[in-house]
Amino acid sequence: MALDTIDRAILQALRRDARTSIHVIAQEVNISRANAYARVKRMTDDGVILGYGLRTDAILEGYHASAYVALNVDQQQWQGIRQSLIALPEVEHVALVGGEFDVLVLVRARDNRDLRRIVLETVQSLPGVRSSRTFLVFEDLDATAL
Repeated sequence: MALDTIDRAILQALRRDARTSIHVIAQEVNISRANAYARVKRMTDDGVILGYGLRTDAILEGYHASAYVALNVDQQQWQGIRQSLIALPEVEHVALVGGEFDVLVLVRARDNRDLRRIVLETVQSLPGVRSSRTFLVFEDLDATAL
């Protein structure tokens, strides 16, 4: 499915605030409400829009330490590692990547001690994890809010 500039503008409006009404979206992109509704429905039916979510402020939620953890893993054990990572409540995002590392994981923790426990005692101990490298997050920037 090819997206045009109006579809992309609708998606950008929904990324900023998924609660935006069809009426407001239609006004913002200068189309009728019926057209905006039909486009959102089409993009949902076609799988472009997968769902609607909630963004929170990690600090206000109580997570004062964040890190990206890059992993090298045994490829034969990827499915088990994947399931274990997404089951961890402190894991916000998991990506299979190419390059120097195999997996990139965003971890949120209460504090540095909690982060150490998650990375060294939980993630590092998963069967098939060969090595890890931790990158501390000093500031989060939400590109959709800029």
